[in-house]
Amino acid sequence: MSLTLKINGEDRQITADPGTPLLWVVRDELNLTGTKFGCGVASCGACTVHVDGEPVRSCQTFVEDLEGAEITTIEGVNGSVAAAVQAAWRELDVVQCGYCQSGQIMQAVGLLSETPRPTDDDIDSYMAGNVCRCATYQRIRAAIHMAAEKMEG
Repeated sequence: MSLTLKINGEDRQITADPGTPLLWVVRDELNLTGTKFGCGVASCGACTVHVDGEPVRSCQTFVEDLEGAEITTIEGVNGSVAAAVQAAWRELDVVQCGYCQSGQIMQAVGLLSETPRPTDDDIDSYMAGNVCRCATYQRIRAAIHMAAEKMEG
């Protein structure tokens, strides 16, 4: 089946079988490899992208449901919230292995877009579906707080 998807602000013509997860179109057909495969069952968050501004797991989001939606991957995330998150991630050296970090950043941007001054409980709850095998959760939380401060200042 042929579809037009709006990815990172650009209309992209894709061909995919019904039931194809967005993750495989993004990675294999469009070569946007920042979005990672982790578990395939929407449990780890490595594949997080935004659809119409909301974080979703691309491994369980099917392309036939996305025509007309705005899809943003880690390669295309931008704006003041994304800039604050990315700057905080760098300043606090959050990343260890880095595999989960595109999903973590996409989820954090979603959180701060909804809740500009999150509490620790807000962060823990919103980020709970994103797994970090290196266990950088304390640095992730600190970076989200720092990003919130950057957005205020």
